[in-house]
Amino acid sequence: MKKILALVALTLSLGFSLNAQSKEFKPQLFIGAGGGMIFSTVDFQPKVLQTQQRGVSGGFSVKYISEKHLGLIGEINYTQRGWKEQFEDNADFAYNRRLNYLEMPLMTHIYMGRAVRFIINVGPQIGFLLGNSADMSPALSAKMAEAESAAATDEAKKQVGPQYKEIQKKFDYGIIGGLGLEFNTGIGAFNLEGRYYFGLGDMFDTSIANKDPFSRAANRVIYGKLTYYFPFK
Repeated sequence: MKKILALVALTLSLGFSLNAQSKEFKPQLFIGAGGGMIFSTVDFQPKVLQTQQRGVSGGFSVKYISEKHLGLIGEINYTQRGWKEQFEDNADFAYNRRLNYLEMPLMTHIYMGRAVRFIINVGPQIGFLLGNSADMSPALSAKMAEAESAAATDEAKKQVGPQYKEIQKKFDYGIIGGLGLEFNTGIGAFNLEGRYYFGLGDMFDTSIANKDPFSRAANRVIYGKLTYYFPFK
């Protein structure tokens, strides 16, 4: 939690540190809405073979331009994350996990240009797991039932990983950054952006005292996003 508070403090200081340098600039406030596609995985250590899980993201934004070329963006988004596991040795096994998050990034916004602007957004993000669901093939389900039976050997139990159990930590935090273009028109501004989220929080218990083998279980998300902004007066 200390890490995320430090990141928030750094973002706020970057966003407002230049505000006193020019008294001629008039701050601007924009309200927006946007969404797009995402591609997500989970960084498991030890590794779990997986492919990217496709999902959607959408929500609302507030952009405050405090200085020429500099401002802040705050958002509230609903995002479908997760992972899709790969099984190289057994074609009958399949597993797909969907994680639904409420995300709240707070980013320093840097822009260059006028009608068409190059934009950079970076800052901390927190999230809360709203719910999750899983699709498991019958063969894998039978294997899990066998491993969880009282008669199962220790070796059989080890063959079924703990990534199939309930998520233990619903609070998520990390760092998000993006690059893109802003197109200013007579009806508002359109931001087309690619982002990457590097999760710092684990969704499973990775403490040394815990018997589960994972030392890492954090989200990794790639976003393609289009946001529409209009000035708020």
